[in-house]
Amino acid sequence: MNDVPKIRLQGVQKRFGPKVVLDGVDLEIPRGKSLVVIGGSGTGKSVMIKCVLGLMRPEKGSIQIDGEETVGLRGDARDRLMRKFGMLFQGAALFDSLRVWENVAFGLIQGRGMGRVQAKKLAQEKLGQVGLGAEVGELFPAELSGGMQKRVALARAIAAEPEIIFFDEPTTGLDPIMADVINDLIVHCVEQLGATTLSITHDMASARKIADRVAMIHKGKIIWTGPVEEVDRSGNPFVDQFIHGRAEGPIHMEVRRP
Repeated sequence: MNDVPKIRLQGVQKRFGPKVVLDGVDLEIPRGKSLVVIGGSGTGKSVMIKCVLGLMRPEKGSIQIDGEETVGLRGDARDRLMRKFGMLFQGAALFDSLRVWENVAFGLIQGRGMGRVQAKKLAQEKLGQVGLGAEVGELFPAELSGGMQKRVALARAIAAEPEIIFFDEPTTGLDPIMADVINDLIVHCVEQLGATTLSITHDMASARKIADRVAMIHKGKIIWTGPVEEVDRSGNPFVDQFIHGRAEGPIHMEVRRP
């Protein structure tokens, strides 16, 4: 069973009307490994994660978790699957009306029926793992800096000790130093859990730090995948243009000029 990928996508297709967003995506993530998917805006990265989570259903293809087909799962089977996942959303996505500890414990209380006293204690432990004191748990998200909000979001993502964690642009909106702090925390927390992770990012510094493997998606297709240490010598002109942020290359950005 250990040689079965934790996550496997085969021929996944998703369209919105005439627009094809995912055009036959094939990906595998071994258990306990970290895959970072890079690519420009609108290339299908977020849609891919939503399909894995079951928030969207692909028109074609297979999505397997631990060898189990998940496309079309409903009811109790879908609920059971969702217990394996944790998620750090782009922009943190904290609930403004809840205190920090209630944000961290939200899934434990609402999804798993844990009592508030026990959930608060666990939330404080997870806040400690991301370098925040128990007193922060009594604050509201609006009272926190952007970097602290990301830490809280990470604490929420790991609160239920998930087997799989998704990171959606984990360093967006952060200065380079705080971004590196978040990357270090991600690596540390994932190693503690032994979790499998799928991340999407534009930030190559983040990708280099948190990835075991990197895949690039372009126009709904995976056009390159390999170990993170090989990304600089991929031999793929699309990857080369992206990681160096060059305007000139095979990737053309539509820019209207006056």
